[in-house]
Amino acid sequence: MKRFILYLLRPAAVGTLLLLVAGCGRDNVKVYHADASDTATPAPPPMAAPAAMPSTMPDGLLAPDNSGQPTLQFTLPAGWEKKALTQMRMASFGISQDGKQADVSVIPLGGLAGTDPANVNRWRGQVGLASLADAELLKLAEKVSVGELPADLFDLAGTAPGSGEAQRILGVILHRDDTAWFFKMTGDANLVEQQKPAFVAFLKSISFGAPAAASATDLSQLPPSHPPIAGTSLGTQNSLVPNANTLVTGGIVADSKPTWTVPAGWQEGQLAQFLVAKYVIAGADGAQAAVNVSSLAGDGGGLLPNVNRWRTQLGLAPLAEAGLANLPLIDASGGKATLIEFSGTDARTGKPAQLVGLVLPLGGQTWFYKLMGDAGIVAQQKDALIQFVQSAKYPDAH
Repeated sequence: MKRFILYLLRPAAVGTLLLLVAGCGRDNVKVYHADASDTATPAPPPMAAPAAMPSTMPDGLLAPDNSGQPTLQFTLPAGWEKKALTQMRMASFGISQDGKQADVSVIPLGGLAGTDPANVNRWRGQVGLASLADAELLKLAEKVSVGELPADLFDLAGTAPGSGEAQRILGVILHRDDTAWFFKMTGDANLVEQQKPAFVAFLKSISFGAPAAASATDLSQLPPSHPPIAGTSLGTQNSLVPNANTLVTGGIVADSKPTWTVPAGWQEGQLAQFLVAKYVIAGADGAQAAVNVSSLAGDGGGLLPNVNRWRTQLGLAPLAEAGLANLPLIDASGGKATLIEFSGTDARTGKPAQLVGLVLPLGGQTWFYKLMGDAGIVAQQKDALIQFVQSAKYPDAH
């Protein structure tokens, strides 16, 4: 077996991608480079993407920038061949056996990743299966691990559109640090079924390293065939430059991030993709909570999808539209912020956790403030979070 380490560097460095193959015995270290088009060289001849799986973004949309994502380390199963990367993929592999093929992709997507049921039903449509209600989909989920993190696997068997040939999808969704990671194997039904143990072992072998330097990222991007999110304008750019704490709206850089009064005990944390600010709050015996601040254009995709995205991070079932009427409103910066509170199990750690969030529409944007972590810390810091949001002054509000 070989250990692969995948490093992602910022596009300013000409999109260089290093794939170091560290083996044992007589294996040598191999270095691959990719230009700004994200096409690796050298690479074996690429396999054709399966039906309904375009390898590039739709016309008129730029590919999302994954340069701020963490490095990945994993064990590559025998028989899997590295493929040229496409615009959407952080890793890509092909499997060929007796004339049959399967495709493996790893795609991280922050911000507007859509709900898990919507994505699973999208996959079902790709193998000719009808959509199911959320409760029915939950019954289909198999529990697996991506590294040490719990995730759901969906095994979907059907037929390929057009050809009618038997096709199978193994799809896994992992929520980690406000990013949805999609691990997917698609191809000939028998081959995918045979490769399922190898796919599960591949997932288990994955570990996440420190994030590479982040750069400007267009939040308007969605994966191919992604279900539309109501109220989101894909024609409006809304990007973040985390290292510079700079907001980019419609291609124009705003003066700076908001100014606010930071509560005592909040320490600035390392920014990830899509975050304007991050603070870490430490408690006793290693307990922690974190405050994430982000912004999206317009209504940010709608209040309900974002509330349910947060609920997913704590392993909770989606909230119905009627449930929004029970959420209290807080005065903040001349507007009304919706206060959201719930408890559950952190999908990243498997430990009990609590979340307090405020969603503030203001000046043609929606601001998201999320405090999540150890239940005791979150309960203690709830009032501090509200005061923090109320203290914010937005330089570009209009």
